[in-house]
Amino acid sequence: MKAVKGWLLGRTSYTQSLPGARHHRTPTKKRVWITAVVSLITMFVIGAYMFPHHRNSACYMFSSNGCKALTDWLPPSPREFSDDEIAARVVISEMLSSPRVIEKTSKIAFMFLTPGTLPFEKLWDLFLEGHEGKFSVYIHASKDTPVHTSRYFLNREIRSDEVIWGRISMIDAERRLLTNALRDPENQQFVLLSDSCVPLRSFEYMYNYMMYSNVSYVDCFDDPGPHGTGRHMDHMLPEIPKEDFRKGAQWFSMKRQHAVITVADSLYYSKFRDYCRPGVESNKNCIADEHYLPTFFHMLDPGGIANWTVTYVDWSEKKWHPRTYLPNDVTHELLKNLTSIDAVSRVTSEGTGEVTWTPCMWNGIKRPCYLFGRKFHAATLNKLIDLFPNYTSMA
Repeated sequence: MKAVKGWLLGRTSYTQSLPGARHHRTPTKKRVWITAVVSLITMFVIGAYMFPHHRNSACYMFSSNGCKALTDWLPPSPREFSDDEIAARVVISEMLSSPRVIEKTSKIAFMFLTPGTLPFEKLWDLFLEGHEGKFSVYIHASKDTPVHTSRYFLNREIRSDEVIWGRISMIDAERRLLTNALRDPENQQFVLLSDSCVPLRSFEYMYNYMMYSNVSYVDCFDDPGPHGTGRHMDHMLPEIPKEDFRKGAQWFSMKRQHAVITVADSLYYSKFRDYCRPGVESNKNCIADEHYLPTFFHMLDPGGIANWTVTYVDWSEKKWHPRTYLPNDVTHELLKNLTSIDAVSRVTSEGTGEVTWTPCMWNGIKRPCYLFGRKFHAATLNKLIDLFPNYTSMA
């Protein structure tokens, strides 16, 4: 009987609860339908992402407009790298993982890109004097055999070839200089300079600034205008996406690991060699030396570069070539101003040009940006020599 009573009690309790249960049936059904709809949408989105945009058959179950809106909203599906890309990235990653060793015998390689005689050899001689064993010199003379006035430059020419502004031959000359400089294992820093470059600091300041920096100084920024990403060639796809295309000045200072991967690269270099030139696609005018290294490092080691160069150039005249300093321009005040600049400006080629400023950070500390300057006219040599002891002593 106790068992029956218990069952009856349970039955009574259940019967009394029925009105309440009827009252909550509708919200339960709504929750089920909401769950089902959300699940369906989730499955659809996942399916659309797993099957890239060129497979839109599932998307068109609803509408073509809805499909386009969805694919625009979805993040880009990851691209599968080719065998060549995988090999290149593995090799480059391995090279970058090697530790950098700075010793008392470590040297800076000064690599000069010039058509012939270097007009500022006497000034460079003054700059280098007394620091033997801390530097090496390499000269790529593309036209004439240089006449030397400094013992540091004597017999320092490498095998050279013709260089045409804006063409891949400029990159070839840079890689040729790097290759020769890398033959000396004591060279740990590599600086590219032109015949119109002059030192803005003392050798000791410059040596410590570059040798003990944790990054290489490769100029790199995103210019969405016609002279930036507008120069990207479709032929460079898929290895070089348009969104990774960057711009920057060619004058760099890089550590040994970066010099090695620059010389070793063939995959990305070949894209610029074959397609970065005028006349490849419509009216695009791709300039190899402005885009190859910025794009290369942005893609493969973006955190390893400063994104600015230690060589000052004045583009304020907004011409194809930067301003050239003449004798009347060269004063102590000018050189003092150049060495006190601690932020770099960027001007895009889009519209009227958007200007941005970025502080120059050296190992996390804000410091002046520039160690070298260009373009100086040959006639400024005597003035620069007279001013050299004063302006290079400024901290």
